Amino acid sequence: MLIAGNWKMNLSLEEAVELAASISEYSSASAKLDIAVFPPATYIERVSSILEHSPILVGAQNIHFAEAGAFTGEISVKMVLTSGGEMVILGHSERRHVFGESDEFICAKVKKALSSGLTPVLCIGETLEQREENATNEVLASQLSGSLDGVTVEFPSNLVIAYEPVWAIGTGRVATPKQAQEAHGFIREWMIRRYGRRGGECRILYGGSVKPENIAEILEKPDIDGALVGGASLDSNSFGGIIHEALKILER
Repeated sequence: MLIAGNWKMNLSLEEAVELAASISEYSSASAKLDIAVFPPATYIERVSSILEHSPILVGAQNIHFAEAGAFTGEISVKMVLTSGGEMVILGHSERRHVFGESDEFICAKVKKALSSGLTPVLCIGETLEQREENATNEVLASQLSGSLDGVTVEFPSNLVIAYEPVWAIGTGRVATPKQAQEAHGFIREWMIRRYGRRGGECRILYGGSVKPENIAEILEKPDIDGALVGGASLDSNSFGGIIHEALKILER
């Protein structure tokens, strides 16, 4: 199971340092549970140094698929790796819907991450309009197919999928455990059809407004392998609460 915190564009450097130090106290939980944090790019090196002797992983929130070049404001794989990053979030709904990233563009990033040793966390999910039109599975299949076009999965640990219903991000709404499981089950079946057993073993995270109060009933579902946490990851007590709830489930 993996609990990952996406800090998005939040925190000062001082606040990020303080949060990383607080989260490091949960290092012992990593014996049973994988934990990762995704700070803003400018903080990756500092956060990595704080967590250097901890099993907690650090990742980037985005990369460009080019090795280097005239891409002002972008971040390369080399920049992430040499700053201590080991993972990267790709295809987040905010990248898709705010910045207009296409499946093709995201796919190029996924390939670059995999070929360079970064573990991509590929995000997919439907909007409220698409859900109301009963198009959830169609949207998920289209995003998976486009974002993984030509991508091979040699080992399940090389790739993480995150299902994030766009209508449940930053809105205070959350998919019911049944809705989340249905989407995760569909994704699992799609991965098995495409990649066989290895695809079915890839971890699938839920990423829609999770918090300590609702995470347990979500993580209990058979095809949900963890959570991509947004706002609740900015508070060490809330993030720690989610970690503790995940541990309770693993220890049953």
